Amino acid sequence: MTHSFLTHLDCSRCDRTYDADRPAGLCECGSPLLARYDLTAARSAITPAALAARPATLWRYHELLPVRESGHIVSFGEGMTPLLPMPRLAARVGVRELWMKDDGQLPTGTFKARGAAVGVSRAAELGVRSVAMPTNGNAGAAWSAYCARAGLRSLIVMPVDAPQVNRAECAVTGAELHLVDGLISDAGRLVSQAVAADETLFDVSTLKEPYRIEGKKTIGLEIAEQLGWSLPDVILCPTGGGVGLVAIYKALLELRELGWIDGALPRLVAVQAAGCAPIAAAFAAGARESRAWLDAKTVAFGVTVPKPLGDFLVLDAVYATGGTAIAIPDEDILAAEREAAQLEGTFTCPEGAACFAAARQLARDGWLSADESVVVLNTGTGLKYPDTVVTPVTATAAPPA
Repeated sequence: MTHSFLTHLDCSRCDRTYDADRPAGLCECGSPLLARYDLTAARSAITPAALAARPATLWRYHELLPVRESGHIVSFGEGMTPLLPMPRLAARVGVRELWMKDDGQLPTGTFKARGAAVGVSRAAELGVRSVAMPTNGNAGAAWSAYCARAGLRSLIVMPVDAPQVNRAECAVTGAELHLVDGLISDAGRLVSQAVAADETLFDVSTLKEPYRIEGKKTIGLEIAEQLGWSLPDVILCPTGGGVGLVAIYKALLELRELGWIDGALPRLVAVQAAGCAPIAAAFAAGARESRAWLDAKTVAFGVTVPKPLGDFLVLDAVYATGGTAIAIPDEDILAAEREAAQLEGTFTCPEGAACFAAARQLARDGWLSADESVVVLNTGTGLKYPDTVVTPVTATAAPPA
C-alpha cells in the first residue's frame, strides 16, 4: 500500500514545479511551495470509513501527508484533538452552534506540534540534520522538541519578550537558543545570516519550507471527520504568519477533490490583534497583499507578525470562501479569555480567545447569523500565558496547630 501519494511541489504564485524528494525552500520567484498529491489514486486507495479504524493521531491521514515511509515518522502521538461544544458561550455570542477545536491539548501545548511533527519527519527523511528558525515562541518550542526526538540539531531565535515558558522548552530539549531585542522579523534576519554562514543549517521559517503547512492541514481534515464529513458554516482562525488558515483551506480543497465533502466551503475568518493587524488592514482595503505593520505589540504574542510571507495566500483563502478578516483589541481578547473560562471551563491562549471575541463582534455586526454553526480554533493552552490572568490576593488562614 502506498504510504503517501505525494507527487511534487508547486509554486504558490508562478507555474514552476519542484521535485518533492529533495530538500526545498522557496521557489525561485521567492514564493512558498505547496505539496501536491495524486488525489485520484488516493480516492481509490482510502475511504472515510477506513480512516475510522486507524489510531487517533494526525498520521491516520498518512496518504495525504508527505512522509514516504512510516519508519521516518517522528511522533508524540499528536492529533485528533477534541472538538468541544461550547453551548453557553454560543448563547452569549448568538449563534446556533459554537465549537472549539482545542489544539492546546497537543504535545508542547500548541498547534505548532502539528507542523513540527510533519516538518521534522519529512526533513529527517530527506537527510536534513540541522534546522534553524525564527519564532514568537511556540513554534520554536515544538520544533526543538521534535528535533530532539529525531536526533536533529535545532537553532532557535526568538524575541526576548516571548513567553518565558517557551524559552524553557527550547532550553530543556537542547536547542541552540538565541534571543533578539525585537520582533519575529528581526529574528528572521538573524536566522538568514546564520543559514548563509553555515551550509549545514536548513531554514524552516514559516512557509520557507513546504511541510509545516501539511501538518497543520490536519486541523481541517479532523474538523471534517469529527463533524461526520459535514462542515460548519464558519471557521475562525488566529492569524499571524497565517499557516493555520491557509492549511485549513488547502485541506478543504483536497477533501472536495477526493469527493469526501460537497457543497459550499466554510467561510474562513482571519482573526488578528488590533496591535498587529496587517491582514485585516489589507482585507479592509480590498488588497491582495499586506503592508508591513509598524510598532507591532499585543498580548496575543503568537500573532505578532508584521509582514507575513504568505499574506497573499491568507487573503486568497478569505476572499475565495466569502470570509473576512478582523482585528480585536487586547482588552476584548482578555475579556473573552475570562468569559470562555468562566462559562465553559476552558483556559485558552490569548490567540484562541481573540476568535471568541471576533465571533461576538461578527454576530453583533450581523455578519454571523443566529442559525449558523461556528468552529473556533484554539491554538494553545492558556497555561502558557499565566501573565494574562490577574490572580486575586485573598487572606489565608494559619495552618492548624
